[in-house]
Amino acid sequence: MDITLLVIDSFGIGAMPDAAEYGDAGANTALHICERVAGDKWPNLQKLGLGNASKILGPDLPGCEAVGNPLASYGVMAERSPGKDTTTGHWELAGVVLDKPFPTFPPEYPSFPAVLTDAFQRRTGRGVLGNYAASGTVIIQDLGDEHRATGKPIVYTSSDSVFQIAAHEEVIPVEEFYRICEIARELCDDYRIGRVIARPFTGTSGAYTRTERRRDFSMPPVGQTVLDLLFEQGIETIGIGKIGDIFCERGITTSHHDKGNTACLERTLGVLKRKAVRDRFIFVNLVDTDMIYGHRRDAAGYSKAVSQIDAALPGMMETMDDDDILILSADHGCDPTFAGTDHTREYVPVLWYAPGRDPADLGIRKQFCDVARSVCEAFRCEKHSKGEAFF
Repeated sequence: MDITLLVIDSFGIGAMPDAAEYGDAGANTALHICERVAGDKWPNLQKLGLGNASKILGPDLPGCEAVGNPLASYGVMAERSPGKDTTTGHWELAGVVLDKPFPTFPPEYPSFPAVLTDAFQRRTGRGVLGNYAASGTVIIQDLGDEHRATGKPIVYTSSDSVFQIAAHEEVIPVEEFYRICEIARELCDDYRIGRVIARPFTGTSGAYTRTERRRDFSMPPVGQTVLDLLFEQGIETIGIGKIGDIFCERGITTSHHDKGNTACLERTLGVLKRKAVRDRFIFVNLVDTDMIYGHRRDAAGYSKAVSQIDAALPGMMETMDDDDILILSADHGCDPTFAGTDHTREYVPVLWYAPGRDPADLGIRKQFCDVARSVCEAFRCEKHSKGEAFF
């Protein structure tokens, strides 16, 4: 049996009750994209029940409305952990609930504590530029020339718990750059910073562009994940995209670090076509919706990225046997019509497609970790301690 979990990064479906505490009251990624981009859209997600999931919270999705007989069980999930970042969302989908958020830092210079940046400079033998909150595409234009002249890496943060480092590939070779990021990860552990993110870039003055060699150096999960549990019980676990980075490769049999949605979708379909003898759990992150379109507030581009995912679904579904399962969800919101450039605190949709099971209304779930519990139930293996099964 194959169970595939596709995470459409940042594809939120409505502000959570506590969204105002995060400055996100009124956010709704899916709805506002549908309102901004005219016409019918995402026909396969619509058939599965995406519009039905939205109706649980109230609004119709224009162009992706509820259908009479959805193919999948559908619902929405609230995030139980505090926060609205990638690590928190993925960990909770996998069964780890945080009792306190990862720390964030002030947006103005200096964002990071002097003890941290001093240690970073001492350990790497390099100074730093930046040290404030910024858009990654903007800060490399602002500081790229100085970086190339001095060799100092650019460090910056955002509303998430991140220590981001940018460097030109001709100034700091990529492998050396990753070594610098590993030093930063070690130092950031003492501060519980969720991720150190390597942001290599290339180009010349006024035309710097980030490359696909980004890497995330995450804290190890603070509890048992569904990946850990399945791995220990002999079920093959496959990570595609950022999954290996997010979970520090823990509990993963095979990790494919494909970059971008096109490569990740092709990899997923290829894995599904190669039927295995033993049970498999395939965990996929599709990052373009968030990284390229959500943060850059490009609703039309976001809609096209979802359309690309939508177009790939029939091929995946054709590979499925009656006992296989395809799950679609998200890790947080990033409403491209909202103020600022940060994530938004939202419910996420959950679509559970199982050819051998009649669809059901899953309602409003209290936590993302219902996914982890339900996956264990489907594999008929040891139950994860967190969450409530869908069935």
